[in-house]
Amino acid sequence: MPVTQIHPTAVVDPRAELGRDVVIGPLCVVEAGAVIGDGCRLEARAVVKGRTILGCGNEIGEGAVIGGKAQHLHEHQPGGMLIIGHHNRIRENVTIHRGWANDAVTVVGDHNLLMIGSHIGHDCRVGSHCVLVNHVLLGGHVQVEDRAYLGGAAAVHQFCRIGRLAMVGGLARITQDVPPYVMVEGGLTQVVGLNKVGLRRHGYTPEQIVQLKRAYRIIYREGRRWSEVLDILKKEFPTGPAAAFHEFLQSGKRGFVQERRISRRAMLRIVSPADDEASDSDASAHRDAA
Repeated sequence: MPVTQIHPTAVVDPRAELGRDVVIGPLCVVEAGAVIGDGCRLEARAVVKGRTILGCGNEIGEGAVIGGKAQHLHEHQPGGMLIIGHHNRIRENVTIHRGWANDAVTVVGDHNLLMIGSHIGHDCRVGSHCVLVNHVLLGGHVQVEDRAYLGGAAAVHQFCRIGRLAMVGGLARITQDVPPYVMVEGGLTQVVGLNKVGLRRHGYTPEQIVQLKRAYRIIYREGRRWSEVLDILKKEFPTGPAAAFHEFLQSGKRGFVQERRISRRAMLRIVSPADDEASDSDASAHRDAA
């Protein structure tokens, strides 16, 4: 039977619960009331606070602090809980806070990758198979749905939602909800289309992608009233991936990130090689005539 290994310099409260085959590295701290599932690995200086539950097979990187108190002007004692699922990779110096109120919970699902220095605030709910790149910041009460991808140093305002399979560019400042399946350009924080690469990688068929394109045009391109958009989405896409649009959009309270618009005056004229040569000949003849 696999044996739990605890480094001599680690401090593990006897009131913590450890599963089988847990490895706790140098200078780690595991507080009373923490629950660590089978096969978890804590690298050097990792801290697991009380009222934190870790599922199986999680990897906690150096200096990470898991289950800290909510950052809030008004503290609750002892505060809420943090529940983390299975097989997450939580890299160096990541911080995840437990729920703010005593009955509140921060939840992180399964198979997520939280890169260096990323932060998940109190009362957040992060789904499964998500990627938070270095220094992503989630404010309190943020919701991130399954397979979302947030680029480096993206910051998400409290109470915002990120839809499933959405891709948010680095340095984006998210202050409104990001619908499912879309890409958000980081600099101006505007939607720039569907996350087609992500859709294909995760097995969406060409027919499903066509359906999502049709729904996307209704939302962003046809200039309809919002109530009309919701009605059309509900009627035309009752099933399939596009049904997620109506489910997500009808419950929004903060508004939604808008699409980037290109001015109609912005035109790019494509010149063929033959036209280019003719233009050079005309210019040469003009010079000779002068």
